[in-house]
Amino acid sequence: MKNLLTAGLCLTLAMLWGCQTSHRVEVAPVEVKPIHITIDVNVKVDKELDDFFSDIDDAGADSAATTEDTNAQ
Repeated sequence: MKNLLTAGLCLTLAMLWGCQTSHRVEVAPVEVKPIHITIDVNVKVDKELDDFFSDIDDAGADSAATTEDTNAQ
């Protein structure tokens, strides 16, 4: 009986030892390089705004010139 218990214990330990897994993951150092990006969106938007408001600017300049001409007379 004692030999059977010892054999069962050894068999159980052997099965548990065989089921053990081990994983190693090596991570290489990550190199981060700078990224340079140039975007020229503001120039396009600025030109479009100038074109959009040019009629208002022209109307303001015309009314200012009319006011100056009236005050000068």
